[in-house]
Amino acid sequence: MNLELTDEQSALRDTLRRYLTEKASLATYVRPLLSDGVGGADSVWRGLAAMGVTGLLVPEDCDGAGMTMVEAGVVAEELGAALYPGPWLSTAVATTRALVRTGAENARGLLTGIAEGSVVGTVGALTGPRPSSIDGARLRGTVTGLPDANDADLILVFADESDGIALYSVDTSSAGITMTPCANIDPTRVLADVTFDDAPARRLASVSEDTINAVVDDIVIAHAADALGAATAVMNLAIEYAKVRKQFDQPIGSFQAVQHLCVDMFEAVELARSGVIHALWAADAADRAEHHLAALRTKAFAGRLTKVGDTAIQVFGGIGFTWEHDAHLYLKRLLGWSGFLGSPDRYLEEVGKGLQ
Repeated sequence: MNLELTDEQSALRDTLRRYLTEKASLATYVRPLLSDGVGGADSVWRGLAAMGVTGLLVPEDCDGAGMTMVEAGVVAEELGAALYPGPWLSTAVATTRALVRTGAENARGLLTGIAEGSVVGTVGALTGPRPSSIDGARLRGTVTGLPDANDADLILVFADESDGIALYSVDTSSAGITMTPCANIDPTRVLADVTFDDAPARRLASVSEDTINAVVDDIVIAHAADALGAATAVMNLAIEYAKVRKQFDQPIGSFQAVQHLCVDMFEAVELARSGVIHALWAADAADRAEHHLAALRTKAFAGRLTKVGDTAIQVFGGIGFTWEHDAHLYLKRLLGWSGFLGSPDRYLEEVGKGLQ
C-alpha cells in the first residue's frame, strides 16, 4: 500500500480543485444553491462528467475510467473540502459499486449513463428493514433517509424476496413512488423517505448479505474521505485566521491556548487521513475481513473529525459563532457524516469486539 499519491492521482486532485474553485465556490455556487434547494444535473455536474469524475469507478468496457477507490477517495476529499452539494457520492460511488459488486444483469446502459453524466442514482435499503418484492416486478415498503432521492433518475433498492434478497432498479418517474423530505442537520445533503406502493421495478441480481455489506463498506469509506476533506478545509481556514487575527497587538496564533487547539485539529485530521487511505486501498485490494474492519474504523473515528469543526469555530471566536460564517457549513457536513448509517459508538463497539 502506497500512502503517497501518484503523479496521475495528484494531477486528478489539482485539476478537480481548480475546477471547483472556478465553478463551484462556496460563495458563488454552494450558498445560492442551498437557498434554492440542492440540485444534481446542473452545469457543474455536467462539467464533472466531462472530466470523467462521474465515471471514475465505472468499468472501461462501459465507457468509464475503470479506476479504483483510491482515486475515488481523491475526488471525494476535494468535493468535501468544497462542500459540493451534488449527488456524486450517491451516483458515482454508491450506485456504481452496487451495480458492479452485485454483478447486476443488463446494467451496462446504467453504468454508461453514469459515466456520461446523464444518469443520477442513489441506493436504498442498505441497512435496516427492506421493501418487499411483489412478483419480482413491483416493490412495496419504505426506505428512510435516502440521500439525493430528489435528484435521482433511478433508485437501486435491496428488497426481500420469498427465498432471499435481490437488487432492483426503480425509475423515479414511475407511478407508486412517494417522496417525503426529511430533516437533516447537513444542508448540503438532501434526504427523503421514499415509499413504494406496488411501484414497478426491474430485477437486476440476486445478492447475499455479504455483498450488501461490502457495498455499505465502500460507501462508508467514500463518505469518510469526503469528511476528511471537509475537516482539512475548515482546519486550514482556522489556522490561516489565527495567523492574521490580532489581539493585544499579537496574532492569536501566538497564544499557547490557540496553538493547542490547532495542534488538536491537526492530530485528528492526520490520524483520520491514514485510516481513510488504508480503507480506500482495502476496498479494492484487501480481503473482506480487512476491508470491513477498515470501514468500521473510519466510521468509529467520525466523532473526532466532527470535533475538528467544533474546535475551528472556537478558534474563529465571535465571528465563528455567526450562522453566516462558512465554518458552520463545514461543521454541519461533519455532523452529518457522524450520524450517517448510525452513530460512531456502534462502530466503536464492533471494532472493540474484534479485539477480544
